[in-house]
Amino acid sequence: MLDNILNLLPEMWTAFGQTLTMLAIGLSSAVLIGGPLGVLLFLVADGQSLQNRPLAFILGWFVNMVRSFPFIILLVALVPFTRFIAGTSIGPLAAAVPLSFAAIPYFARLVEQNLREVPRGVIEAAHAMGASEFQIIVRVLLVEARSGLVLALTVLSISFLSYSAVAGVVGGGGIGDLAIRYGYYRFQTDVMIATVAILIALVQVIQFTGTGIAKLIDKR
Repeated sequence: MLDNILNLLPEMWTAFGQTLTMLAIGLSSAVLIGGPLGVLLFLVADGQSLQNRPLAFILGWFVNMVRSFPFIILLVALVPFTRFIAGTSIGPLAAAVPLSFAAIPYFARLVEQNLREVPRGVIEAAHAMGASEFQIIVRVLLVEARSGLVLALTVLSISFLSYSAVAGVVGGGGIGDLAIRYGYYRFQTDVMIATVAILIALVQVIQFTGTGIAKLIDKR
């Protein structure tokens, strides 16, 4: 049992790096695109400063549509798009494309929900003092919601860690791919247990780090 794991240590290390690569690309896309999309969803909603019902409906419909897809189906459906972007449909970089596509609307909803928790009186006070829309977003909304946004990103990270494991089923690489190839196809239960242990440890680290940062920046 131990010999199998020791022999696979180099491959496990490579798989671990591939998983982190997929997570890094997916989460970066979520923050850079999903974050602004979430802010826009909040601003164009009923009762907000940029209220726009047609735009709110279109954005909401798109976000809900993407989120309704099971990830394994989205992974397969986006194969042509993945080939166009990454030049291939297998490997960690290819798997990062559907991961990013799924992460953007997921994080957008989390951002919108956290911004809705900001007291309306704080926003109205900023408007009364003559703050511009950009200043309200940067200095009021994001500042007041920063702790919740960190926790939202933590939840997203853990959810998409499991998604990255699913990507291994179709040749995406990473820890999931290792677990399928050795733990399932070759019936090496010890390897399966080791990969699960790695995922559990990674989840604990992400959760502990996210919770710690959220507490640190929460000034309430």
